[in-house]
Amino acid sequence: MARFSFRLPDIGEGIAEAEIVAWHIKVGDRIEEDSQLADMMTDKATVEMESPVSGVVIELAGEVGDMVAIGSTLAVIEVEGEGEGEGEGDAEAQTKIRDETPSPVTKPARPEPVEGPSLSSTSAEEKNSPSTSSGQAEPGGESSSGQAGQGESPALQAKVLASPAVRARAADLRIDLGQVQAADGERVRHADLDAFLRYSGNQGYHPPHARNARADEPVKVVGMRRRIAENMSASKRAIPHFTYVEEIDVTALEAMRADLNANRGARPKLTMLPLLIVAICRTVPQFPMINARYDDEGGVVTRHGAVHLGMATQTDAGLMVPVIRDAQDRNVWQLASEIGRLAEAARSGKAKSEELSGSTLTITSLGPLGGVATTPVINRPEVAIIGPNRIVERPVFVGDDIVRAKLMNLSISCDHRVVDGWDAASFVQALKKLLETPVLLFAD
Repeated sequence: MARFSFRLPDIGEGIAEAEIVAWHIKVGDRIEEDSQLADMMTDKATVEMESPVSGVVIELAGEVGDMVAIGSTLAVIEVEGEGEGEGEGDAEAQTKIRDETPSPVTKPARPEPVEGPSLSSTSAEEKNSPSTSSGQAEPGGESSSGQAGQGESPALQAKVLASPAVRARAADLRIDLGQVQAADGERVRHADLDAFLRYSGNQGYHPPHARNARADEPVKVVGMRRRIAENMSASKRAIPHFTYVEEIDVTALEAMRADLNANRGARPKLTMLPLLIVAICRTVPQFPMINARYDDEGGVVTRHGAVHLGMATQTDAGLMVPVIRDAQDRNVWQLASEIGRLAEAARSGKAKSEELSGSTLTITSLGPLGGVATTPVINRPEVAIIGPNRIVERPVFVGDDIVRAKLMNLSISCDHRVVDGWDAASFVQALKKLLETPVLLFAD
């Protein structure tokens, strides 16, 4: 038998290493030629590694989350024959590049929209955990009128004088009536239960439907989540952020959007986002320092003429930023179509590598979860990020009259090394003028 060393090939993206995000084999497995070995994560794509030979796996390079250098041995396979061989990394024969997000085995659960900035959901494993599985009694025993509370025997319950209502309440609260002292020395009343809860330190008391806390769960940060963590840490560590927030009256803009949707025909339905992008693209030429990328190592700021707008998108794998190329050359309907296409590609894992890089300015919106104001983190090496917040209806003064208005706070975070506060404020005020007088969006 011979040993074949499969070395991690040069994927052609100018990278020095890749991260293991999933193994599809284990030591001892027999595999066939072209069988899938592992998923390796580069900066922008997941790469499927395939075996060029058939044999038995005898060694693997590491665990999920480990980094492997280009040219290093990823797997050793025992094949028929004599001597030892090496995989030279023929990319066409050994790899198939999928311009997509990490494979499902590494994806975190989809967050539920009831949580705060950090989201998580209850897994099926948690739902079947020992604290709630069959075969174990719930704390406090039964909870019906006239039956014993927690740890209370029927004989002891019978000796305690109490009305059916008090017994039912004690059972619901899982209080042992035998531990409650009656104020009159005879019958336990509701006031006695209240006193017990106040002064007993709640010993032996469990709230209704109480559950044991679930066990701690260590989760390794790998794949896309590791990339997000690294990028956000680098951004906050290297960039001195400042955030400016302004309130904008979007009553007229929302009315215009409703009219456009009512007459859209077969075109996609407009959200606020395409209209905001049009306003951004019309404003940027006056403030070129906003649509820029900063090479802090080279000390060069490149002010871009075209607006390649990054669009922060929540996916199962984490936050991704597909890019709307040349947004300044698209009308609202074209923008709406491209927004929908890119968002779907990102969420389904079909976004191409070139669609996930090269942005010059980013917009991030939480939609109905937008909150009052946000302080978004800059998508390095860009120098600004714009965050529209939730639209709310409030009364406002118009002269001496009070009218109903739709208001939205708009946030912008900037890199204070290259963008001054005056520039950011002036940019947002120019945006405000366009959004509050929406006919200007379509004026020459």
